[in-house]
Amino acid sequence: MPLDEQTVAEIYRDHAPALRRFAMGMSATPAQAEDVVQETILRIWQQNPRITTSMRSYLFRTARNIIIDNFRRQQRRPQQAQSGEPEQLAATVGHVDGLLTKVLMEEALARLSAEHRDVIVALHYRRCTALEAAGQLQIPVGTVKSRAFYALKSLRGILDEMGVAP
Repeated sequence: MPLDEQTVAEIYRDHAPALRRFAMGMSATPAQAEDVVQETILRIWQQNPRITTSMRSYLFRTARNIIIDNFRRQQRRPQQAQSGEPEQLAATVGHVDGLLTKVLMEEALARLSAEHRDVIVALHYRRCTALEAAGQLQIPVGTVKSRAFYALKSLRGILDEMGVAP
């Protein structure tokens, strides 16, 4: 049974801008990106899936699959087929997966406490040592290490909750 229109409108309002940004990274034109967003929302509406992870994670995985399906469909057309098709598909899938991972990590990091997020960003994104992170965050080195331990534990739980496999 399809979802009601009000629920679908809320999903679109809450998630379409982020989906559009994600799709723009893989689309040649804004119209193609919008098509991916529309197809993603349409599938949610028609299928009414039982979502056990976060809605945004589910939407991004669905959009990823649509982008890959569209690419494969394009490659099946004889006039557009190329000899490097398998390599091109692998590169496209890799790029889409990279974008999806980035989006999901941003969402997961946003769900951490500010103290935990700051430590993770300093250690893993800025590549600071514990001593450098302590200086930047103006906290003791032991606190940096403790927060890093608990932040990673929380992050694993959040990613698991979102349905992101390790």
